[in-house]
Amino acid sequence: MEPTQKAAITTDEGLVAKASDRELERIRSVYARRRKEICRDRYSLLNPFDLLSMQEREEGIVALLRASGIQSLTGQRILDVGCGRGNLLRRLLELGAEPGLLHGVDFLREYVHEARRLSPHFEILQCNAAQLPFANASFELVNQSTVFSSILCPQMKQGVASEMLRVLKPGGSMFWYDFFVDNPRNSDVRGVRKQEIYRLYPGCDIQLSRITLAPPIGRFVAPYSSLLYDLLSRTKILCTHYLGLIKKK
Repeated sequence: MEPTQKAAITTDEGLVAKASDRELERIRSVYARRRKEICRDRYSLLNPFDLLSMQEREEGIVALLRASGIQSLTGQRILDVGCGRGNLLRRLLELGAEPGLLHGVDFLREYVHEARRLSPHFEILQCNAAQLPFANASFELVNQSTVFSSILCPQMKQGVASEMLRVLKPGGSMFWYDFFVDNPRNSDVRGVRKQEIYRLYPGCDIQLSRITLAPPIGRFVAPYSSLLYDLLSRTKILCTHYLGLIKKK
């Protein structure tokens, strides 16, 4: 490689790093503000909408596992990127996952401390998801839930996607759960559409289905009728998220 080419690559890497640093600082400030503005129990499963949408999501995950030929999570090493307080990791225990094989990473120190307190038997690390501290091909399954919609910087999005693929074993699978529509009342997030998902994971087999009734509608309907919620959600027209399985070849 010529010196000028090396210099160009170094410069590009520096620009990407600076862009990622700015984005991380933006995300940190957004979540700090949200902790002050939003009630801690807003996303509790005691809320009918959150309970119904979680049950719907779990049914979708089981269906995807079966469709991909995965009959058991026993022996599967699993990573949750953007694990928050570790809620999904704890739910995976009910699907047969082994505690010692469950790992989570999150950028926010407060979430990491809470996840470790609630789940001391998991490995929970604080890190930038664009720089995962794991060896290549370390996991059979990797999950992300509403991580990419929180990242507005394209370079950082690609960095996180590349890292998730790097640590996934060939033939391994990735769960995707994120919304694909923009929230007009929240400029801190941006929906991730199907075309962008395919760009982030080139060469992978990708299955996506619409899920989760639009939150404003779901929060209105769910307290009155779980049946009506289910009927509206099954039409898919009013759903705002993709649930998917991304398989590495």
